[in-house]
Amino acid sequence: MNLKCNLALFTTIVLLLLSFSCSTMKNGFQTESPDKLVQLDIFADSGTLKYQIYWQDELMLDSSEISILPGAQVEIVESVEKHADTTWTPTWGQFDQIRDQYHELILDLNIDGRAGKLFARVYDQGVAFKFELASVSPTDNINFYSEHNLASEDVFYSPAGERSPIGPFEVGEMSQTENEVPKLLVPLVVEKTNHKFLSILESDLFSAKGFNPMRLTFQKDLGKLVSSSKSDLETGKVTTSWKVILLGETAGDLVTNTMSVNLATPCQLDDTDWIKPGKSLWDWRVHGYTSPDGFTYGISTESYKRFIDFASQKGIDYFLIDDSWYTHVSEGHFELSDKLDLDEVIRYAETKGVDLILYYDRKHGEYGDDDLFPYYQSLGMKGIKYGFMGGKVDFSREAIQKSAQSQLLIDFHDGPVPFTGMRRTYPNAITREYCHAQQDSRRAFTPEAFIKMALINAIQGPLDMNNGNFDIIGINSGIREKSPKKTNSYYSTVVAEAARTLIVFSGLVVLPDAPDAYLAKEDLFEFIKNQPVGRWSESHILHSKIGEYITTARRHGEEWFIASAYNQQGGTLDIKLDFLQEDKEYKVTFYEDAEEAHCKTNPEEYVIKEDKVLKDDVIKARMAPGGGHCMWIRPI
Repeated sequence: MNLKCNLALFTTIVLLLLSFSCSTMKNGFQTESPDKLVQLDIFADSGTLKYQIYWQDELMLDSSEISILPGAQVEIVESVEKHADTTWTPTWGQFDQIRDQYHELILDLNIDGRAGKLFARVYDQGVAFKFELASVSPTDNINFYSEHNLASEDVFYSPAGERSPIGPFEVGEMSQTENEVPKLLVPLVVEKTNHKFLSILESDLFSAKGFNPMRLTFQKDLGKLVSSSKSDLETGKVTTSWKVILLGETAGDLVTNTMSVNLATPCQLDDTDWIKPGKSLWDWRVHGYTSPDGFTYGISTESYKRFIDFASQKGIDYFLIDDSWYTHVSEGHFELSDKLDLDEVIRYAETKGVDLILYYDRKHGEYGDDDLFPYYQSLGMKGIKYGFMGGKVDFSREAIQKSAQSQLLIDFHDGPVPFTGMRRTYPNAITREYCHAQQDSRRAFTPEAFIKMALINAIQGPLDMNNGNFDIIGINSGIREKSPKKTNSYYSTVVAEAARTLIVFSGLVVLPDAPDAYLAKEDLFEFIKNQPVGRWSESHILHSKIGEYITTARRHGEEWFIASAYNQQGGTLDIKLDFLQEDKEYKVTFYEDAEEAHCKTNPEEYVIKEDKVLKDDVIKARMAPGGGHCMWIRPI
């Protein structure tokens, strides 16, 4: 059994019946978090199960219904309280150790004559619910339903697929509007009137066999947000996913909240040594780019050798070849492109010590998944970028499991299921495009959209957003085959591009530009090159305001990487280095927008300088409009 994946260091586990932290209410129970700041009330009201949540003595969610068989009469038969405090080691992630500490209330229920259970866990950082039903019949309408009763002045934001997240929407205004209610997705982010934050999503969809992804709607007649998870199971035992409500002092706190991975099923792989997070070059957005020596990139053996040479030179782990390597797919067969010699590319990459990842698009034909992953493995591939698999839970779950059997990383694209917590259960699920990846559909996203996605979409897990373009002027000119259709619509600075590769968490950071573009700014590329992607000791969001700015700090050993991004207004953020060690001097390299830099008019001007810093020093990180700021700090 692989220790990194499965070893839990149990520090304290206590199982108590009706323990001191679970007090009995009239028709219900009250449970506190380990730090006693989060309070969960669960009670039966005329046969309907309801809950409400307080945090720091402030009401976060008012009395809200929760059920597994809507309309059924519920009776609480018995209760058990469990306390747990463990620490486990993830295969890769934002932290090298994760503490799993909670109080859990387990209620035995009589649901219209059916035996069921409700599990309610209370963490210092939020609350989660899960139902079990002993058995169901074909006539049952299984639906993990819950209301989320917010205050009328609260506002919320939602992802919007491959577009910028939507919001803010005020609850009271949404209740009264005559306009159509927008489609909502998880993770939903709520800013309370007290300026605290919560997020509504689900975790461990892996274990919820037969369930569709959680749906969120705003019901104007109720004036409430409603979430539902429907199942097509007709027989057998029912286990739902965890419905999760994260709590944070800031929006950034939600992104580094570890509840969702704690709630996920522990690792199902005996061996994870083959799973290696890292950086990857990518060919798709480079087609049509002409290098300073006159070479034009495209679908060709020579193009791919240039990528492989640069990856080998800079210690980049992977090279991702998009769907240009084949022309057609039929069952058990790929029709290879005659524009390149794939066997030669594979051989060359092996001699250079660079691993390959290949794309697969189900729209081009059906190879057959039982044979697909072994075929990729037979080619010597280390991963698959899977496109257009559809938002199907069971299909996607099986693809993750089958790819693991062939020791392949899997990167889901084109409307993937948000499998929150899956990186614990199957850590080969390395990343997914649950966002608008830069230039996808030949559109560019704005600095504001980036910051929104980094604080909203990223809550559900690792993102493949394709940040890190250095030839912004060239891309904006439209001369590349895959440039945005609208010229001069890509607003960013090269420092912001470098910063984004750190800000957005992923197990695979896919770099979309040409090797020559990175060589032309090799001193700035150093910030990307030195990042130990996916192998972070700890991660924190130091500054966050949705749509305005974000600062992320990640530690690896004794080194810190810190990156900030600002919207098109530009601005300065004070970054206090209070996380450094006392009595130790550090060397810092600053990667900054030049004074005249601007995301629209002058995106590629930057300066790099070095200095020394100590604990509690304050760095004034100035950013151009749409710009960024990076720091690499290491002890002297």
